[in-house]
Amino acid sequence: MNKPKRYTITSALPYTNGPIHIGHLAGVYVPADIYARYLRLTGNDVIFIGGSDEHGVPITIKAKNEGVSPQDIVDKYHAIIKQSFEEFGITFDNYSRTSAKIHHETASEFFKTLYDKGEFIEETTEQLYDEKANQFLADRFVTGTCPKCGNEEAYGDQCEKCGTSLNATDLINPKSALTGNVPTLKETKHWFLPLDKHEAFLRNWILEGHKKDWKPNVYGQVKSWIDDGLRPRAVTRDLDWGIPVPVEGGEGKVLYVWFDAPIGYISSTKEWAKREGKDWEPYWKSDDTKLVHFIGKDNIVFHCIIFPAMLKAEGSYILPENVPANEFLNLEGNKLSTSKNWAVWLPDYLKEFPGQQDVLRYALTASAPETKDNDFTWKEFQARNNNELVAIFGNFINRVVVLTNKYYNGIVPVPNEFSQVDEETLAAVKAYPEVISSSIERYRFREAQQELMNLARLGNKYLADEEPWKVVKVDEARTQIIMYVALQIASALATLSEPFLPFTSEKLKSILNLKLNHNNRNASHVELVEASQWNDVSVKEVLIPTGHQIGEAELLFSKIEDETIQFQLDKLEASKKANEVANKTVEPQKDTISFDDFTKLDLRVGTILEAEKMPKAKKLLVLKVDTGIDVRTIVSGIAESFTPEEIVGKQVTVLVNLAPRELRGVESQGMILMTETAEGKLVFVNPDDASVANGLQIS
Repeated sequence: MNKPKRYTITSALPYTNGPIHIGHLAGVYVPADIYARYLRLTGNDVIFIGGSDEHGVPITIKAKNEGVSPQDIVDKYHAIIKQSFEEFGITFDNYSRTSAKIHHETASEFFKTLYDKGEFIEETTEQLYDEKANQFLADRFVTGTCPKCGNEEAYGDQCEKCGTSLNATDLINPKSALTGNVPTLKETKHWFLPLDKHEAFLRNWILEGHKKDWKPNVYGQVKSWIDDGLRPRAVTRDLDWGIPVPVEGGEGKVLYVWFDAPIGYISSTKEWAKREGKDWEPYWKSDDTKLVHFIGKDNIVFHCIIFPAMLKAEGSYILPENVPANEFLNLEGNKLSTSKNWAVWLPDYLKEFPGQQDVLRYALTASAPETKDNDFTWKEFQARNNNELVAIFGNFINRVVVLTNKYYNGIVPVPNEFSQVDEETLAAVKAYPEVISSSIERYRFREAQQELMNLARLGNKYLADEEPWKVVKVDEARTQIIMYVALQIASALATLSEPFLPFTSEKLKSILNLKLNHNNRNASHVELVEASQWNDVSVKEVLIPTGHQIGEAELLFSKIEDETIQFQLDKLEASKKANEVANKTVEPQKDTISFDDFTKLDLRVGTILEAEKMPKAKKLLVLKVDTGIDVRTIVSGIAESFTPEEIVGKQVTVLVNLAPRELRGVESQGMILMTETAEGKLVFVNPDDASVANGLQIS
């Protein structure tokens, strides 16, 4: 079977209710970009499509919370997301938005085509309704307990814990996300896509046709869904934000976001084609086009069952060849959470790590959650940079460029007769494109990147074994061969690193004075040579010719210091503490007491005269306190919050008529009254900031 020459690559449309974080990047956008860049390098006709999903309920919720319109929210975050992708090097051929006119027209036309073909069923059903908010509760407007896994924070469209796609009425103990009220059921009319009608087709197409080539996590989830029995799915909902239902009876209703969002891939392609003067249809309607969706696991059902059913019902579109969905990325052992600010936000990273886009791309690919959830840690990020990018890749290139400039004034030397080691090394280099291609084309991007680093390791080993810095003193001809071979490896790395480390690839090509897609930074006075394409590395005998002038050495990567990583860890710790404060609940009132009970408490102002740590006790301090009526010993469990020196002389509130109690052999004759702040810090309950007489009663 001939390899398809035309590819349509899509990546999940992010909600425009916040910026992009590392979970989005690792799950969807970095692997999609690696794939698109690779396919372009191998000479294929590729269109890589993206865009912002601007009709989701989270957007309307955020707008309500901030007191602005949904349009204000999507305009703000669409601009932030698009700019972040551009700065990070995600090479979309078109990045659109679902509020665009062309998308409204495309989605409306798609709906009407299915409507006119009788592909929908119309039903009046009971939906959850918030009486207080006076509106129906679609998907994220309602939360409750997942009927599948028992997660008490499931949404009305999906449980993010187990990935099950839901209807709002499926939830146990549903609650309105708008008011907190328990919703009622109210009748409303909607159109449904009868997925059960397409069950036989989907079962044959997926379970028989893609059993071997789809990732196990994707195939398993889809099989479970189909085996559970497919049911009609609403394609409209009662909302005022979205694409109006374009048929009679659709007043006050919009297209369900899961229906209109994937159509955004098509409208974005149309937008691209119009701008570029091309025909969009071959990318969506030609059998020799390979359609691939990059998504996270929470979108598997929509892209593997629902969207294909829509495309099949419409009749003129191709179906996805593969949906290489990733699982979730955790952060420092905890689930990423935008609401709790437990995330590494892309705009923050770009600001705090200028020029180090490739370090994050590399670290995220190395820990990509390709078949199961994985964890990102800042310490591992640092280790990946320092021990791999700097010590292996960067070290090899730096040695090659420095020595070439030192020995030959930067001119690629002429080799004479190769040794067996040289020939074996050059042959090994030629094998890498096919090895890396095999992994990429099976969507094993972690494995592919590791093979790239193995090529850099090969270069380091070759230099370490051949030791040109020693050989140059005794055999000039042999040194020329060694440096020539090393420069061929460096040139191969410049090409093969592009999908994974695009900024590094460009910088390395500039150092080697290889032609870029735009002007080289430092080589206006030097004759440039063409950079190799992917397959050239396997077939060309010479990747960088003798007599070619390379540039001066530049560091490809810089070591990341402990202080930089600690700053990031401190940020996360601050987020954790802020969440603990926000989630801290006030203890309920204790049982009611009478006034007579209260008057039995004798509270006095006292001054701490002496303080010392209780021997062999971590938490206890032994205090001498002047209560105004006597000086007494009080044992207090505050040693972890205060040193003895900082509390001597401090006025405190003392419960003086508490029955004495022996603690570790010391009789405690009262209690110091303290409280804990929301941050968990102990503080004294002072009678007043000003000094008052010891023994004064507090009443």
